[in-house]
Amino acid sequence: MPLYLIERTFAEQLDLSSDDVKLIEDINADEGVSWLFSFLSADRRRSYCLYEAPSPEAIVAAARRANVPVDNVIEVDRFVPSEHLAQAATATKPAQASG
Repeated sequence: MPLYLIERTFAEQLDLSSDDVKLIEDINADEGVSWLFSFLSADRRRSYCLYEAPSPEAIVAAARRANVPVDNVIEVDRFVPSEHLAQAATATKPAQASG
């Protein structure tokens, strides 16, 4: 399933209760969206959230239902530097002679 990074700006500092999180998760499930994790800015007014979703439209629909803003939806690919370096090292390693 595609991954999306969602940027949000909140008018007030974000402070979610466990009930708020449960409601958002229920709405996301209805829309086929999975919230993976989030980063909050130091002032707690911006968030950057990673989601799996069938489309950007599904994310926007879930956000509207949960009454949370969506400033940007960006489709992203997973990139793990350590995995990339390990693959590059394997690709450039010379073959060992059998003997």
